[in-house]
Amino acid sequence: MAVTGDTDLLKHTELLRNTDLFKGLSEKDLGYVISRMSPIPLQKGERLFSSGQRADRCYILQSGSVRVFKRQEDGVVDDLAVFTPPDVLGDFDFARRALYDACAEAREASVVWAFPGLGFDMDTLAQEAPEPIAHVNLRSLVMISGRLRATQRLISENAPWVQELRRRSFEDPGTGLWNRSFLEEELSKNPEAPFSLILFKPDRFKILVDSRGHAAGDEGMVKIAAILKETVRRRGTGWALRLKSNEVALALPTCTAEEAQTIAQGVRGAIEALEPVPATGDLPPFSFTASACFGVWPEDAGPWAEFFPALYALLLETWRNSDPRLARLGQGPSV
Repeated sequence: MAVTGDTDLLKHTELLRNTDLFKGLSEKDLGYVISRMSPIPLQKGERLFSSGQRADRCYILQSGSVRVFKRQEDGVVDDLAVFTPPDVLGDFDFARRALYDACAEAREASVVWAFPGLGFDMDTLAQEAPEPIAHVNLRSLVMISGRLRATQRLISENAPWVQELRRRSFEDPGTGLWNRSFLEEELSKNPEAPFSLILFKPDRFKILVDSRGHAAGDEGMVKIAAILKETVRRRGTGWALRLKSNEVALALPTCTAEEAQTIAQGVRGAIEALEPVPATGDLPPFSFTASACFGVWPEDAGPWAEFFPALYALLLETWRNSDPRLARLGQGPSV
């Protein structure tokens, strides 16, 4: 049964243009495809296709919703997806002329449009109109190739050894903290507001390194890193980072200004509570303190790209003050 009448589908060929299978077809080819589609009304719970059935049609959902699921051997049903208008169902299986490996049924009264329509098959259509069907078959090959490449890329990107290399590229080897690249390349993609950044810089650290060597400085940074890691562990979410040298940070999603200030004060207190480096010869003991600042995005800043640079400048300004303190972006010293 071919499509006839002034239907929504006939009016809106954009629906087909936006599907992988029919993308790029000419107006003439789209007109033919539409003429060989037909609507299929479904009642709630009615099956559209079943696992093991040959995919001889694809479906565009006009109204309602359809769920796709698998039934395991033990009878457990795994829901895979829910489709709503104007989603397309089964196009990849149809393009490959494969067997469905899942079932689809209406979650409510629904209408899908089938291509080829009821009463047609691709062999018949190829004899009737070789040129447009050849174009549809070509689009099938393009779609299959594109999805296979995307799948291969996804598999490659998620291979354990790739994930391990990626993790290592974002890890500071000296402390095990995340590095600045992780902040700029990963955390900046989708920060969960309110997103707090707390930056710390130990005071007089150059004196420690110059007087006792880099090993003493490295040991001090490991102890500070442990404080940051424990802070994140207790909170249950967030990241501890080493920005460079002796500058470290906490990146905390869904963290308010009040919580950020409390955490910053707690970390500063824990750093000050570290056991001093013992006196050696003429060198007095070295006690740890740290200057800090924090900001909350987007409350304390405009675009995300401007947030960290402004906060980092505030850290250096705070650290240069002879009296260690805590400052908030846009508000000056708070402690």
